[in-house]
Amino acid sequence: MNRNAKIIASGMFVPEKIVPNSFFNELLGENVSDWLEEKVEIYERRWCSENESTADLCVNAANDVLKNANLDPNDIDLIIISTDTPEYISPSTSTIVQHRIGAMNTGTFDLNSACAGFVTALDTGAKYIRADKKYKYVMVIGAYAMSKYLNLEDKNTVSLFADGAAAFILKSVEADHEGFLAGNLKTQGQYADWMGIFGGGTKYPMGHKAVDEKLNKLKFVKRFPSELNPTMWSEMIKELCDEIGVTPKDINHFFISQLNIRALRETMDLLGLDMSNTATIMHKYAYTGSACIPMAFHLTQKQNKIKKGDLVMFVGSGGGLSFAASVFRM
Repeated sequence: MNRNAKIIASGMFVPEKIVPNSFFNELLGENVSDWLEEKVEIYERRWCSENESTADLCVNAANDVLKNANLDPNDIDLIIISTDTPEYISPSTSTIVQHRIGAMNTGTFDLNSACAGFVTALDTGAKYIRADKKYKYVMVIGAYAMSKYLNLEDKNTVSLFADGAAAFILKSVEADHEGFLAGNLKTQGQYADWMGIFGGGTKYPMGHKAVDEKLNKLKFVKRFPSELNPTMWSEMIKELCDEIGVTPKDINHFFISQLNIRALRETMDLLGLDMSNTATIMHKYAYTGSACIPMAFHLTQKQNKIKKGDLVMFVGSGGGLSFAASVFRM
């Protein structure tokens, strides 16, 4: 038997504040609700309150997953938080969460791979467990508070993005045919300046004129090729399937980034599958970045649709452009 990492629990949290599409009709002075519902299939989303932040989302998701795993915070050996909307530039969000949940025996770090971050963190956590017997339980959290970075005058972004957090707990098991099976990371860095929050770092620090140019807000600079995500997602899925000796039809569940439902449909078409093989949560939650994939998993699991022995594929992409995929047997 080989040492491996198995997903034993999930949890999530979203803010109480519900923002319906009608809010943007009033905000922008035009009907955007029809487009959102017909083309994007977003009907509402959750935004943080003025005093709510990424760490708050993470703490609530962490407490939920601990309850679902029936674990004490001191059982956790490592916390990895994936976010590109951190509590501070420094220190890390994970240090704050570790203290607030009382995980006294826990190491921590943050990981920023934009919206590919949760799958990247999941891959990282699984490999920590495989590589070092000190790690028995690893908590992986994906969190997004992008409402804090939205330009309320930009109709290209303001209605699409939302807030939430979700968490997995990985456990060390002695097993050859369950848990983490394979993972893959890819990057196309030529797109790094096409979308992002460009102000606040060392290139354009606080006080720089870029702040006046709203580079401290999320900005789409160029339109990405529409075929890019479906092509990359389907290629990575096929590569991982080849690696573990299965076909896409053998995968029971796909959990894929939730920004564009058309990209999900095209990906399923490229794989010769239908939408029943994947989950869509953008309808009620819009796009929650690093949180959307574990949120989709958690909500599917709550419906008792994920069974022991199922093959589950996670596929994420985000600014950079970064791509990540991993496959687990439950």
